[in-house]
Amino acid sequence: MAAAGLAAGPTGPEPMPSYAQLVRRGWGSALAAARGCTDCGWGLARRGLAENAHLAPPELLLLALGALGWTALRSAATARLFRPLAKRCRLQPRDAAKMPESAWKFLFYLGSWSYSAYLLFGTDYPFFHDPPSVFYDWTPGMEVPGDIAAAYLLQGSFYGHSIYATLYMDTWRKDSVVMLVHHVVTLVLIVSSYAFRYHNVGILVLFLHDISDVQLEFTKLNIYFKSRGGSYHRRHALVADLGCLSFGFSWFWFRLYWFPLKVLYATSHCSLRAVPDIPFYFFFNALLLLLTLMNLYWFLYIVVFAAKVLTGQVQELKDLREYDAAEAQSLKPSKAE
Repeated sequence: MAAAGLAAGPTGPEPMPSYAQLVRRGWGSALAAARGCTDCGWGLARRGLAENAHLAPPELLLLALGALGWTALRSAATARLFRPLAKRCRLQPRDAAKMPESAWKFLFYLGSWSYSAYLLFGTDYPFFHDPPSVFYDWTPGMEVPGDIAAAYLLQGSFYGHSIYATLYMDTWRKDSVVMLVHHVVTLVLIVSSYAFRYHNVGILVLFLHDISDVQLEFTKLNIYFKSRGGSYHRRHALVADLGCLSFGFSWFWFRLYWFPLKVLYATSHCSLRAVPDIPFYFFFNALLLLLTLMNLYWFLYIVVFAAKVLTGQVQELKDLREYDAAEAQSLKPSKAE
C-alpha cells in the first residue's frame, strides 16, 4: 500500500475549516497564485501538459473499452433481468419503463461507493480524516497504486458510458442537460486528475458524491414498487419517504458540507503549501467549483420538492427528479426500452 509516507503532516491532521475560513484562505491563495504567475497563458499550459500529464494510449483505449462494456452490460441486464423483474412484479407501465434505469444505477453506485469507502476506511490511506494529505509527497508521473487505479478505471469508463446513456438510453428529464454537463465535467476531472496524478483527491471526491446516488436510486425503486400487482404496498411507501429524507440530508452533508470543506479547501489552499508550483491549479479548482455549483442547483430541486410536500402541493411521493410535461403526458418508456 502506497500510503505509508502519507500518514500525516508534520503537526498531524489539520482541523476541518469553517465556510468562512474556506472562502478567506482559498480566495487568498488563489489571488496570491494569480499574482505570482508571471508567464501564465497557453505557453505555460502546453509546458505543463508536456511535463506533468502522464496518460498512455493503452490506458485511454482501456477506458473506451470499459465504457462500451458498461453499455453492453446495461443492455443485457435490462433485457434479461430488470424488465422481466418488472413484469413479474406487475409494476405499473410507467414505473416498469423507468425501473431498469434506477436498478442499474443503484447497483453500480452501491458497488462504487462501497469500494471507495473501503479505500478510505479499510486501508492506510488518510485522505478522509486528513484531506491536505492528498498532496503530500506529490511528484509528476508518480505511480498510481493499483487499488486506486482500478477505482479510476471503473468510474471513468462508467461516466463515459453515462454520457451516451443520458442521450440515448435514459428517460429525458428537465434536468437532463445539467446531468449531461455533470457527466462531462466528471469524466474530464477523472481523466485529467489521473493524468496529473491527483488521484488521491479524486477518490475522496468520488466517495463524497456516490452515496447520494445510492440513496436516490434506492428511493426511486421503492417508489416504483409501492404500487404493483394491483395493490398498494405501505412498506415500500414508508421506505421511500424515509429514503427521501435521508437523501436530502446526505446530499447537503456530503456534497455541500464535507465536499467544499474537505476537498475545495485542500485543492484551493493546502495544495499550494505542499506543492507551490502545482500544475493546472486554476483548471482543476474551476472544475471542482463548477461541480459544487451543480450540487447546489440540484439541492434547490430537493428544497423545492420538500416545500411542496410540506405545503400539501404534492400529496404522494413520486419520482424525485422532475419529468418534462410532454414526457409525463405520453408515458413513453425510455429509449433503452
